[in-house]
Amino acid sequence: MSDLLSIEGLGISFGGIKAVNDVSFRVGPGEIVSVIGPNGAGKTTLFNMISGVYRPGTGRVVLSGEDVTGIEPHELARRGMSRTFQNLQIFQSMTVLENAVTGYHLREQGSVLADMLGLPSSRRRAREAASGAMELLSRVGLDRAAERAAGNLSYGSLKRLEIARALALNPRVLLLDEPAAGCNAVETEEIDQLIAEVAKSGVAVLLVEHDMKMVMRVSNHIVVLDHGEKIAEGDPATISRNPAVIAAYLGTDHADG
Repeated sequence: MSDLLSIEGLGISFGGIKAVNDVSFRVGPGEIVSVIGPNGAGKTTLFNMISGVYRPGTGRVVLSGEDVTGIEPHELARRGMSRTFQNLQIFQSMTVLENAVTGYHLREQGSVLADMLGLPSSRRRAREAASGAMELLSRVGLDRAAERAAGNLSYGSLKRLEIARALALNPRVLLLDEPAAGCNAVETEEIDQLIAEVAKSGVAVLLVEHDMKMVMRVSNHIVVLDHGEKIAEGDPATISRNPAVIAAYLGTDHADG
């Protein structure tokens, strides 16, 4: 199985302090790889390097065989990498459908002039975007809420809407930054199922999440960070028994016990 995403020795420093140091792992088609670690472990910093928000000081990011290190996020999206954020990036006053449609804009090839003049090509693209957005909303269970203002949705529904918008870019690699944060048990289970369905379609999923029950349920592979260093990686069963991981989360006494 060829890798869709390869992280090779990524590192970055801020003010002389190494926030992330020499982290490597791979994600293949249909795989769900989770990055976990205590607060301050460097998870979000790593995500920001992978997705082009930060330029790494060392190492490289390889997407489908292409070195994309430091490429701007919108260009990465064109190449097949999409992400969600820990803090919701939803247009609250727009409808659910309008939010989903915005994910298609980056894929459009038409001209601004055609849109301003309302040419047939522009209207056709708008119809195609709306149709595709409705399919995505059905996929995430929000089709019946398409005409509602996004601000009226539950928090869990907003999280699923953000995933739908990321999927509108038709990514080969999807980065999810704490998709279950703030969700109740039912909402978390819905997001579990959605992530599994996305991976089943062949998309490589890279996940940062604090909910360990969720991580253990959905992940094929887990990478553990502590103080910016990779301290372990493996399948969920292996990680759950790893003394270094237990020590990082609970302290050395627990690991020794």
